Amino acid sequence: MKTAVIGAGMAGLSCARLLQRAGRDVTVFDKGRGLGGRMATRRAGDGLQFDHGAQYVTAKDDGFAELLARAQAAGQAGTWPRGGPQDGKTRYVGVPGMTGLAKFMAEGLDIRRGHAVTAMRDTGHGAEIEIDGQRLAFDRVVCTAPVPQIIALLGQDHPLVPAPSRITYDPCLTLMVALDRPFPDLPDHHRAPEADLAWIAQDGGKPERPEGNCWVAQASPEWSRRHLELEKDHIVEAMLPLFLDRLRIDPARVIHRAAHRWRYARVTAPLGRPFLASDNNTLYLGGDGFIGPRVEAAYLSGCAIAREMLDTA
Repeated sequence: MKTAVIGAGMAGLSCARLLQRAGRDVTVFDKGRGLGGRMATRRAGDGLQFDHGAQYVTAKDDGFAELLARAQAAGQAGTWPRGGPQDGKTRYVGVPGMTGLAKFMAEGLDIRRGHAVTAMRDTGHGAEIEIDGQRLAFDRVVCTAPVPQIIALLGQDHPLVPAPSRITYDPCLTLMVALDRPFPDLPDHHRAPEADLAWIAQDGGKPERPEGNCWVAQASPEWSRRHLELEKDHIVEAMLPLFLDRLRIDPARVIHRAAHRWRYARVTAPLGRPFLASDNNTLYLGGDGFIGPRVEAAYLSGCAIAREMLDTA
C-alpha cells in the first residue's frame, strides 16, 4: 500500500515515521528545501544561523517525551535555557538548530523536497496528487499543510472542507539580527506578550550553536497582522528599531538583518479532534490546527493518523 504524506513538518514526519516502521511504502513531499516546517533554522553567511520559527518544544505526552529523550541521546536535541527547567517545564531545542529534531525524525524516510503539490483528490479506488505537472497515484494521501493550503489543494466544494475551514491562525513576523560582539549581560530570552515584540531570544545561547551573536525577535499577533503585507525589507525597517530600543543596543553593532513572514504561525481556534478522513479512508487531513498551538499537537495528530491508517488497512 503506497502512501503520500504532504508536508515534512512535525505532523507529516511523525505520521510517515510510524507508517514506515510498520513496513508501509511512504513518500513525503514538501515544497521547501528544508525539513521541519516551523521548526526552522535559517542560515546566513559567516556561520550565522537563526531559529526563526518555533523557539523550543515541551512535552506532556509520554510518547513525545520519549521521542525528545531519544533525540537528545542521539545528539540532535538539547535543553534550553541554561539553568534547567523553568516553571516545571523542560524546554527542548533541536541541535545544532531547530531542524535537528526534524532530521532525527526523518532518518530513513523517502522525502522529496522542493516539490510543491498543487492538487489532491480521491479517485474512488485510491487518491492522487498533482506535482510538477504530473499526476501521481497512491492508495492513500495524508496532508499536514496549514488549513488554508489544504483547502486550496482540495477546492472549496470538497466535502472535507467545511469542518477545517473553522480553524484559524495568528500570523507572526520574525526579525533575525546578528551583532558584532556578544552582550553577556543580557538574558537568553525576553518574553513580553503585550509588547509589539512579544519574544526576543539570543540564538547563540542555545546548546551546540556556532559562535556568534545571533538574535531572533518575534512580533505580537496584533503587530504582525497590521504589518503582514509589508515587503520583507520594510518589515526589517519597522522591527529593528523596536529590537534595538528594547535591548538598548547601538545600531552600529548590527552586522546582519533579515525578516521572515509566518502567515500561519499559531493556531487560535483548533478543530478539537486529531484529524479528518474521507469516507473511504483514502484522504487524511491533520496537523497542529486540528488539536492546538504546540509542536506536540502536530506530533499527536500525525501519530493518530498513522494509527488509524494501520487499523483500517
